[in-house]
Order: sequence, then structure tokens, then C-alpha cells
Amino acid sequence: MSHNDRPKFGTKLGIILATAGSAVGLGNIWRFPYMTGTNGGASFILIYIICVLLLGIPCMVSEFIIGRHGASNTARAYSRMSGGGLWKWVGVMGVLTGFLITGYYAVVSGWCLQYIYGSVAGQLSGDADYFSDYFSDFSTDAYKPIIWAVVFLVITHFVIVRGVRNGIEKASKLLMPALFVLLLLLVGASCSLPGASKGIAFLFDFTRFDNTDGNVVLAALGQSFYSMSIAMGCICTYASYFSRHTNLLRSAVQISVIDCMVAILAGLLIFPAAFSVGVNPDSGAKLVFITLPNVFQQAFGGIPVVAFVVSLLFYALLALAALTSLISLHEVSTVFLQEELKMSRAKAATFVTVSCAIIGAFCSLSLAQERGLMLFGMPLFELFDFVTGQIFLPIGGMLTCVFLGWFVPRSIVRDEFTNWGTLKGSLFGVYLFLVRFVCPICILLVFLHQLGVF
Repeated sequence: MSHNDRPKFGTKLGIILATAGSAVGLGNIWRFPYMTGTNGGASFILIYIICVLLLGIPCMVSEFIIGRHGASNTARAYSRMSGGGLWKWVGVMGVLTGFLITGYYAVVSGWCLQYIYGSVAGQLSGDADYFSDYFSDFSTDAYKPIIWAVVFLVITHFVIVRGVRNGIEKASKLLMPALFVLLLLLVGASCSLPGASKGIAFLFDFTRFDNTDGNVVLAALGQSFYSMSIAMGCICTYASYFSRHTNLLRSAVQISVIDCMVAILAGLLIFPAAFSVGVNPDSGAKLVFITLPNVFQQAFGGIPVVAFVVSLLFYALLALAALTSLISLHEVSTVFLQEELKMSRAKAATFVTVSCAIIGAFCSLSLAQERGLMLFGMPLFELFDFVTGQIFLPIGGMLTCVFLGWFVPRSIVRDEFTNWGTLKGSLFGVYLFLVRFVCPICILLVFLHQLGVF
């Protein structure tokens, strides 16, 4: 399939919203707030924004260049740009990473649907111990998490089979504005609570850097890398649907701004509410599914209907964020099978949906430890998360930067960056320097830090 024959996004807005939807996910609304809470608040946010500029945007532009130049699935795009050399395996790793993440990400996405159901059914009412038991009982259940994960995958499947313009682009134009509206409504409700100003100050008091150390910087580096869906194959795959007139740098900046806005707004939703009821902002990964239901209950419990609406809207927001990311992850594997095995789009999507449902089922069952689904001493769910998040993603991102910065001819990179000389490209030298030196070193530091090397 030539570049001219390949499906394309129909509008500039479609490009931005679809790719931003890929980047915006549970990492923004779940991971970013608890990382902010455990790393000092405002100081972490400022360092995070700097890391997005130095790491996130250059890495995203690099994947844009490879994807648009290759005009194919991620594996073939790397193969075409490398002339069929060993670098093609970096693309294969990206496809594999996206496929594995789709399986266990569907499980976490399904948890959001359970909490939507729990809100409607009036189950999210009780004390802190109740919410801890609620999450534990549900997440280790043999059937419920699997059913919700399959539901989420089926919804994603129906978007994917409709194609690039009629499926992914249309869904993104609907889901992303809905996500922003829900987020703004919830931020307004949270910031209107008594004592909310303490939470706002925690996020934006940039004069407090007394607790900032190397760990905070590395945490911000890692969050900037994972938040923007680097090395999962999503960005590269979506870039293959870009036109040759798309300004890659401007698009990356716009998507990064949206990504940061959603993350900071999520903080404005969570921390004012948490401070208003005296809950510590460093609740860790349990923040969304254990701590926040308790926070909503305490903060809005005086008016039960308000507590119900806030809880329902919040988990609907989480589900929307998860769906936009899952669509892009699913597309990575679908288009790979479609092009490499000459399958129809419907058959390729069905294969991915069924396969990831099976992976998700085993990952979910592994959380009930008595079922014995362990490997290397870890439940399959945790193993998949560790292998993809702490090994495949940083290695893939680092190799992508080395590949584009040192092995791809400079003229090809410049042509893509400047749209074949139609753009000024005054920042090309800065971009190339960051990709050659800064990004690989930063990703290597994150990789070693996560493995506990230092």
C-alpha cells in the first residue's frame, strides 16, 4: 500500500484529538495525581513540564517521522526506514508491547465500568475500610473483572472495525470533548469545597522545592515518558495516517499541551477534594479505586445526590480516558495483522479482541493468588505490567532515539521534520541534539532507576 493509498485522518482536528486520545489515558488521571502527591506537588509538576519539553516532545516527533515516512504498521515502518536491517525489530517490539498492554489494560479499564455500575447501584457508600474491601473483593473475583474487560474490548472492537476516519477519528471527536467537559465539571465541584484552597496551593506553590531530589526528577522523567504513550506503537501507527502537510512539531506540541492540561486538571479534581476532608495526597496507586470513593463520600455526602453524581461522572471520565487509549493500542496490533498477514480489517480486529480478552482473563485471574497464575514469583498481571512498562517501553524508546538520531540519514529526518522544505525548520538542530544526546540518556536513567540499579 503506497502513501497515497493509505487511509488518512480527514481533518487537522481529527489528527490532534485522535493522537491526544492515544496519549491521554489512565496515566493522566490515575498515575499523574498519585505521582504528584508522593513527589511534592508543585515542584514535581514544574519538573514534569520541563521533562515533557526535553523528552516527551522530541520522542513523539521521532515516532511521527518514522510512522509517516513508513506509511505502514509500526513494524514495517521501522523496516522501511532501516532498509530491512536489524532495526526493524524495534518496530516489532513496539507492536508486541502494544499487544501485551492491550490485554492487561483492558482489565484496569473494566474496573472503571464496575465502579460506574457501583455508583448507579448505590454500592459506593461506606467508610475507608469498606472501600478497601470493595476493591479487593471485586478485583480478585473470578468472573466480574473478566466480564467488564470483555465489554470494554468489545466497545473498542466496534470502533476499530469502522476504520480510520469513520471509526477512530469520529470516536475521538466525540470522546475527547466529552472527557474535557466531564473533567471541567468535576474540577469546578472539587474546587468549590471548603478547604479546597489548600489542595490548589499544594499543586501550584512553586516556591517550595525543599523536598526535591534526584528521585523526584527521575519520577518526573518517567511520568513524562509513559504519559505520552511513547514506544507502544500507538504514536507511530497514527502518524502513518498523517498527510504530508501535517506539521509534525506543531502537532506534537499541541498534543503535549492537551496531555499536560488533562493531567493538571486531574490534580485540580483530586487534591482540593482530598485536602477538604483531610486525606493525605500521597495515597499512592490505590488513590483512584480506594481513597477517592471515600473522599467523594465525605466531601459530598451531606447531599447524597451530589455524591452520587460526582462519583458517577468521575468513573465515567476514567472510562473515557481508558477507551481513547485502548482504541489506539488495539489499532497497533490490528493494522499489523491486516498488512503483514493480508487479513481483512474485521478479521484482524476480531483476532486482536479475542486474543486480548484471553490475556486479560488470565491477568485478572492471577490477582486471586490462590489460582496459581504466577510466573517468576509474580502474578501475570504484575508481570505483564513490569515487562512492558519497565523493560520494553524504555528500551524501545531509547533505541528509537538512537536509530533516528544516529543511523537514519540526516537528510531524511530533516525532510520529514520540515515537510520537504515547506516549513522553516529553525528548531531542527535543537530537536536533533535532544534526540541524539538528551533523550537516550534520560530514558536510560529512568530505566536503571526503575530496575533499582541506583
